[in-house]
Amino acid sequence: MKASGQGAVCLVTGTAGFIGSTLAEALLSLGHKVLGIDCFTGYYSRTIKEANLSRLLDQEGFSFLDCDLLETDLVAVLAGRHCKAAMARPPVAKASEPSVDYIFHLAAQAGVRASWGDSFEIYTRNNILATQRLLEAARQIPPRKFVYASSSSIYGDAECCPTSETLTPHPVSPYGVSKLAAEHLCFLYNRNYDIQVAALRYFTVYGPRQRPDMAFHRFIRAIEQGQEIEVYGDGEQTRDFTFVEDAVRGTIAAAFADCAREVFNLGGGSRVTVNEIIATIESILGERAKVRHLPEQKGDVRHTSADTSKAKTILAYAPQVGLREGISREAAWLLNPQVAAA
Repeated sequence: MKASGQGAVCLVTGTAGFIGSTLAEALLSLGHKVLGIDCFTGYYSRTIKEANLSRLLDQEGFSFLDCDLLETDLVAVLAGRHCKAAMARPPVAKASEPSVDYIFHLAAQAGVRASWGDSFEIYTRNNILATQRLLEAARQIPPRKFVYASSSSIYGDAECCPTSETLTPHPVSPYGVSKLAAEHLCFLYNRNYDIQVAALRYFTVYGPRQRPDMAFHRFIRAIEQGQEIEVYGDGEQTRDFTFVEDAVRGTIAAAFADCAREVFNLGGGSRVTVNEIIATIESILGERAKVRHLPEQKGDVRHTSADTSKAKTILAYAPQVGLREGISREAAWLLNPQVAAA
């Protein structure tokens, strides 16, 4: 049944990250083999990323390469000729493995607010150049599908909500520009080299393992500890929040769907204000928030909302985790003593 994806060899870049590690676990649970790649960029603590990997490293069918996409022989990686992983802990990739069937490219430099000024060089390197290098390798060792993790940030201040994939993107942050540029690269390689591509525009993914700079993570920890939380603007801006397991289900469905060149919105159907989020966390934790309002930040959009009708039609995508349940699950993870000590 490999034609439908079962037993496939899947490359997941950014495997030590929030979504990447969750995706790798889901692929393994479905009977696939996973080769993970991560270079542990310094955007947040390596200790957190290693904790994300901890449940993967002992699983059969998982191997890991600690390497930079721009400094690695990616043709050899895709062909199954990669060297053993640089991580000290087993398992490691063997000298010869089956070639990669599916590429899930999640590795990226994250963060809207951090992408201005001199930092943009990091975004061009890790989001644009790294994607081009991986596509060049895929041109020589073609996968069945190249799945690219894009972002709702490419829409900018969308003209309408919910926003469909047909709307012309107008990013308002350097981060959004870098994600859109990489999308364009994916479709250029599809047109010129027939690489099958699915670009996924994630809408504010949250849940266990969420990055420490993201709002839910910061709010939960601060409220639980009685500390002040910072809210940019009046708190009436809205986001379409997507639980990580729903995003992962959509990602896997896009890989194995019978489509050669598509872009999909993956949203959670939970568009609420930041103020409503704070109230929900207060209710879950039984604690009051201490809020300090700061000026709006450059590059932050006012509203996001995903029209997911295309994903529903082609991928049978249907978010299963509601916002309160999802926040409760993230809070339970984050307040676990082992995680809290990280």
